[in-house]
Amino acid sequence: MTDTRTTGGCLCGAVTFRISGAFESFFLCHCSRCRKDSGSAHSANLFSTVARLDWLTGERNVRTFNLPGTRHTKSFCAECGSALPVLQQELGLLVVPAGSMDHPITLRPDAHICHASRAEWDNDLAAIETLDGLPG
Repeated sequence: MTDTRTTGGCLCGAVTFRISGAFESFFLCHCSRCRKDSGSAHSANLFSTVARLDWLTGERNVRTFNLPGTRHTKSFCAECGSALPVLQQELGLLVVPAGSMDHPITLRPDAHICHASRAEWDNDLAAIETLDGLPG
């Protein structure tokens, strides 16, 4: 991916950020930790060793949780709980939740990772009916 400058933020708008630089990978992680902290079938995160994160507004609302004894880290908005970017300095890695970005992501996911750990209901989801809005 070429060098980019793009913005993102949380659901309530208290926190906004800018990413300058390229993402090198995009993974959908199905491990039990990512399922717990996303509340979904998987997390969807962009990774970079070269991009820079700048908080534009609300940096004081950013909280970070590090799961003891692991490298699992999550940043989130203290107001609304939305997932936010986290810089894992010990790894030299910026991890950005794909859903927190304001602009379309042109990078396609590279892989489903920890797929053997996926939820028991996360199988053949493409075969399920699709709706363009809310049901009923």
